[in-house]
Amino acid sequence: MPHLLAWACLAGLIAVIAGCQASTDRYDLIVRNGRIADGSGKPAYRADVAIRGGRIAAIGAFPEDAAPVSIDATGKIVAPGFIDVHTHVDGDIHDAPAAEHFVRDGVTTIVSGNCGGSVKDVAAYFDRISKRGTGLNVATLYGHNTVLRTVKGDRKGELSPEQLASAKELVRQAMRDGAVGLSTGLIYNPGQFSSTEEIIALAAVAGEAGGIYASHMRNESGGILGAIDEAVRVGREAKVPVQISHFKLPSSAAKKVGGADATLGRVNEARKTGLEIGIDQYPYTASSTSISTLIPDAYLEQGIANARSGLKDPKTYEEVLKAMLEHHGKKQGRTSLSYVVVAYAESSPQYNGKNMVQIAEWIRSHQKGTNVELLRDVTKPLPEVTFEDQCRAVLDVFKSDNASCVFHTMDDAEVERIMADPTVAIASDSGLRQFGVGVPHPRGYGTNARVLGRYAREKKLFTIEEAVRKMTSLPAATFRFADRGTIKEGFVADLAIFDPATVIDAATFEKPHQYSLGITDVIVNGVPVLRDGQMTGKLPGRPVLGPGAKPTK
Repeated sequence: MPHLLAWACLAGLIAVIAGCQASTDRYDLIVRNGRIADGSGKPAYRADVAIRGGRIAAIGAFPEDAAPVSIDATGKIVAPGFIDVHTHVDGDIHDAPAAEHFVRDGVTTIVSGNCGGSVKDVAAYFDRISKRGTGLNVATLYGHNTVLRTVKGDRKGELSPEQLASAKELVRQAMRDGAVGLSTGLIYNPGQFSSTEEIIALAAVAGEAGGIYASHMRNESGGILGAIDEAVRVGREAKVPVQISHFKLPSSAAKKVGGADATLGRVNEARKTGLEIGIDQYPYTASSTSISTLIPDAYLEQGIANARSGLKDPKTYEEVLKAMLEHHGKKQGRTSLSYVVVAYAESSPQYNGKNMVQIAEWIRSHQKGTNVELLRDVTKPLPEVTFEDQCRAVLDVFKSDNASCVFHTMDDAEVERIMADPTVAIASDSGLRQFGVGVPHPRGYGTNARVLGRYAREKKLFTIEEAVRKMTSLPAATFRFADRGTIKEGFVADLAIFDPATVIDAATFEKPHQYSLGITDVIVNGVPVLRDGQMTGKLPGRPVLGPGAKPTK
């Protein structure tokens, strides 16, 4: 009997010890004492988040010994990592895998391949990311223009039956390799010359694999209602969900079409018929794209390279100039191109950050041998700098360098009206930024912090929790990311931790190379990539595959 009692005591002691060991290091990491904005839009609540194996293991209160690492989020919001569904990172992620400016803005997942341009080989792209790692997770759309350049080149022309078959197979293979859908950029070559029927045929292939159709529409100004109708038609006839990219309305077109109420209303009408259609927006009054969009379409039919080369011929140059004066001057009624600012011109870095009036003045002064500095803030044409001079400046920049530009065309009232709509997600439309290079659009640095600080906290356009929803669960649902965008047990442990009292964007149009403030910690797949405001150097990001992905043998 004493032996049995001794054995019972020993067994009990072993059980206690085992229990103590089991209660220690049950999790890899715990985020403690924060207020959780879980992505649903509901009021934040106080709780800890426990992470194990790259996923959210539990939400509640946990003893101090439950994990070897803790992050104290006292006074802060713990949110799902922000999902930026409109980026132009593509192959640049290989050169800058940390993606620091995105991470410091709270982004943990991006969707690249937008506006019709993407990597050509999705499988190779994801394989390289998987082997090296990145600072955030990467999904990609497959670009319509990428497809067209592959099967017919960068030129106008209807696809032959054989070319269309090849194009479909390219899309089909991209979906097998993990693309999340097809994107179009219908103001860019060569897609701007494509018929709606061609787009429907290719979008249907993406839809068959469970993907979506994301479109930079054919018109985002006076003809925007017709462009929305085209996107809706593609969705209906291709039987595919639609995402309208960087939804906006220039001030010049707002009165003509009835403002954002009219454009949002057109989208909502389509929803009422059963079409799944989403919208994303960046929180700024300026857009950014290639200077080639200022060149008349007729001179781009044989491709950008041919158009630039053609301007070397004086006769062609004067023809294009005449067409620009007709289109931008007489048709659109413009008298100044000061709204166009060069963001990056590789061969002419002196133009970076300068508008077309300043550049025209500089070119004219150098022709006269007076060498005026490109420093003065010129917002209106000087008497000696004509509108023709400004159009010539555009052609001269384009001829030597297909520069990127910032276009100041919108006002805050329309930006806010669009942003206030609960169906609108937040996205940056940014590529990867090289710190200090050029004068790019500030959206690459401050999109999410700007919405949280300026529009939620300061302007009270919506709550902080609603802002978080627009950056997390809303884009996750649209792009079929089933286990992201919400703080929920079993979901991927992507988190952004920020101070709701101080979060704000620091980047401006004049000084864009400034990281967001108030976002202190970012966790990707359970691994901190930003800790107490410092990058950790970890690269835990991985590919996010679309629903049609097929495992390779």
